[in-house]
Amino acid sequence: MEKWKFQGNQGLKSSAVSVRGVFNVLMQSISKEKEVVRLCRVDPTDNPLFSADPVAAHAVSTAAHSGNFNCYPPTFGLPQARSAHLLDCRNWLVCELLVINGFHFDGNFRNRAIAEYLSRDLPNKLSAEDIYVTDGATQAIDIILPVFATPGANILLPRPGYPQYETRAALCGLEVRHFDLLPNSSWEVDIDSLEALADDKTVAMVLISPSNPCGNVFTYQHLKRVAETARKLGIFVISDEVYAHIAFGSNPFVPMGVFSSIAPVITLGSISKRWILPGWRFGWIATCDPHGIFQKTGIAANIESYMEITSDPPTFMQAAIPEILERINDEFYSKNLDITREAANALYERFKEIPSLICPHKPDGAMAVMVQINLSQIEGIADDVDFCVKLAKEESLLILPGVIVGLKNWLRVSFGLERSAIEEGLSRLKAFCLRHAKMSQQISA
Repeated sequence: MEKWKFQGNQGLKSSAVSVRGVFNVLMQSISKEKEVVRLCRVDPTDNPLFSADPVAAHAVSTAAHSGNFNCYPPTFGLPQARSAHLLDCRNWLVCELLVINGFHFDGNFRNRAIAEYLSRDLPNKLSAEDIYVTDGATQAIDIILPVFATPGANILLPRPGYPQYETRAALCGLEVRHFDLLPNSSWEVDIDSLEALADDKTVAMVLISPSNPCGNVFTYQHLKRVAETARKLGIFVISDEVYAHIAFGSNPFVPMGVFSSIAPVITLGSISKRWILPGWRFGWIATCDPHGIFQKTGIAANIESYMEITSDPPTFMQAAIPEILERINDEFYSKNLDITREAANALYERFKEIPSLICPHKPDGAMAVMVQINLSQIEGIADDVDFCVKLAKEESLLILPGVIVGLKNWLRVSFGLERSAIEEGLSRLKAFCLRHAKMSQQISA
């Protein structure tokens, strides 16, 4: 018998929980009799009413056709993205060589375009040195967690949350501890549980704002309290703001960086949602730290070291970013917010008609919402995973089981689709719940 000295990393398999993976499993269970309705993933391009602004395509096309951006980009991002001034590969190559030989350049050589965009909402303005460009927000997560993953360290993650954080933490040896978001209090952070979890090995917490998967927008007062708690605990905040400005209720979006003078903040962002460009895979890391704490503790140096060994967004994409951020007008954003608001309202109202499901908070941000399953009113369903598998098989309707985002026997439902698809999906969901309802529930319905 042959013997080999290698085998697959079982730790990778056990930690690899993802929305994409569950989507693929559910697709294998679908009925062939009906067209598939996907309420399980948040891809705004699934909604034909959403379309990217032509400015974005023009910016990329211009950069690609110029022939000036076929090169490797510099470590922290192409000057075209990192500065408001136009440079091509030949210009920045000279600058790179000078930097290597000890010369210093001001913010014109850094990510000024993104810094200026983010600074519009911040009291402490960002410089280009605070910005690092990434292949989407997922890579930003993959970069940030190893930066502070010292032996024995732990990180506080929201429950429910985004599974990529837990997966990446497991791969880099970070212990994960979960604090609760409170469904009956607009999904606010349970500050008491947050404080109780922390110890002398706790280094950071994650907040997703606006919230994926809960669909809430945190208030200014609550975010300030979170920052004050982080300062008390001696930790920094990783603020996942992929859904920044997608707020359509009474609470306006407030960036966590507003409170960076209280506790240091690392903001993660991307062009996936607000700009309707998830396939372009462009994101950023921003260090919001007016007191220079990340410099003093070595976090900034570690980010730069990691950037030197990882991949970069395509050079022509980086070159297009200033035009995308500066030239797309407010009408584009307002139209998309109106579409999202209408979809969210329709979804929330329809859930009131579906037995055995409870939506505790009307969504006012992001593009997904959490819904609780009352299993005591349903027959033949073991848990949320069983619910979603049978739903796919019987109705060709795909919904994400809540256990994937940290809440067992809940569902995460996307409303990033056109209204007709939402109406069709929830009609099938209602039929499924009635079919599996206990007799007493069928009579009352």
